Amino acid sequence: MTMPRNTGISRMKIRLLPGNILPQLLLILLILIMAFFLSITSPFFLTWDNLRNIFDHSALYIILALGMTFVISSGGIDLSVGAVTALSGVCMAVAMQSGLGVGISILSGVAAGALVGAANGCIISLFKINPFIVTLAFMSLVRGLALVITGGIPIYGFPRSFTWWGSGHIGPLNPPMLLAALLTVLAALVLNMSRFGYYTLALGGNEEALRRSGVSINLYKIMVYLLCGATAALGGLVVTARLNTAEPLAGWMLEMDSIAAVVLGGTSMKGGKGSIAGTAIACLLLGILRNGLVILSIPSYYQYLLIGVIILSAVIFAEAGWGKGLGSINRKKERRGRTV
Repeated sequence: MTMPRNTGISRMKIRLLPGNILPQLLLILLILIMAFFLSITSPFFLTWDNLRNIFDHSALYIILALGMTFVISSGGIDLSVGAVTALSGVCMAVAMQSGLGVGISILSGVAAGALVGAANGCIISLFKINPFIVTLAFMSLVRGLALVITGGIPIYGFPRSFTWWGSGHIGPLNPPMLLAALLTVLAALVLNMSRFGYYTLALGGNEEALRRSGVSINLYKIMVYLLCGATAALGGLVVTARLNTAEPLAGWMLEMDSIAAVVLGGTSMKGGKGSIAGTAIACLLLGILRNGLVILSIPSYYQYLLIGVIILSAVIFAEAGWGKGLGSINRKKERRGRTV
């Protein structure tokens, strides 16, 4: 279905492009500054083993944050991704214990994550309930389900063909790195070049205009949350395979890390604007930050303090600072267009 030319939807992508560039450039600058400082502080920082460790751990956050980027771009939020990560790993473990093959077990875990995401989307869209409340409830429900299935006891001992997904090697790289890179490219293409991505941005930017254009709002909301659940399940694959253990309490606070990366990458919490590249770069920045804390012998619990500061600072900067500046630029352009 073709979008009407006189609606805000048809102009949305043009207005979003400038807003995605500045955060990415700032993130790259911060990465260079941090890398320079840490390379001076420790000669170990620039070794390949350490860099591979950074990329490997950042890959998990990239996988989770990609789905979150679609959700936040659509004007929503998903607080259940950490719990879905745990549940999907538990489902994979139970499937393998029951005698199913590794491939089928992985698919069952991904299907479980997608099902939870679809359930989130259905309740949010059909009952018009705030996404924060719905996903907060599912965070508890899904975590409880993982605990019930396992009896609170981790499941461990998986075939090598499964643990390869978390700790294997393809040349100098690890499977999570390649999986994250592949998903990043696919997500960027979908968000920027497909009808689904176009409607995702429209949901967050002007939902009413999209509805008047004849688009099924409920269907696309369900699809967005389903996608987020599926990427959370892939994160569960990486976590479970890396630890060789299906832990029902795995993924604790991963939703906060995902939200931090998405917001820091330039995606607006109000929706209508999203950047896959910005999300990936932000995950890398957070990975370097965590690695730097270890190198500098700073206690790991300071990470939670820093994550909170980062989320708050990014939102203030995006909404009060850069968002205001971009808005004034767009208004000036519109006034010029009307005078011509």
